Amino acid sequence: MSAPHTDVEQVEAANTAFYEAVERADFEAVSGLWLTPADLGVDEEYHDPADSGVISCVHPGWPVLTGRGEVLRSYALIMANTDYIQFFLTDVHVSVTGDTALVTCTENILSGGPAPTGGQELGPLVGQLVVATNVFRRTPEGWKLWSHHASPVLSASDEDEEEDTPS
Repeated sequence: MSAPHTDVEQVEAANTAFYEAVERADFEAVSGLWLTPADLGVDEEYHDPADSGVISCVHPGWPVLTGRGEVLRSYALIMANTDYIQFFLTDVHVSVTGDTALVTCTENILSGGPAPTGGQELGPLVGQLVVATNVFRRTPEGWKLWSHHASPVLSASDEDEEEDTPS
């Protein structure tokens, strides 16, 4: 077992690698960062790794996705439909207990789509603030994602609108 400070550094590196892979739209890298059933000792001969509920993910505004098939399909869709995305992580906190690690952070997301007129440039950039919890599990190949849960942060104007809405 490695030293606690080394574990924290390794988990931070795995967390950063995840966001960088999404930014590059590198599906193979994203796939390799998620646990497989074999990583948790699930016999893949009797469990279809695409459907096994080993991993889970909640994107802002989405229902819970479980299993490698659903989770990885969601990332393929997001990367295929996002021309530009960049994550600026703040408030990163890592906690390691044995072979499990918990990372909480704020995702300051900058994204853009195609230009409205179909030109070569990106359309307007949009910023979004999301809080995330990433759970990692130690494997022989390093730390891998077990679960990702992201929720939008309401802005002051969002809260004002809710207060003005009659119940």
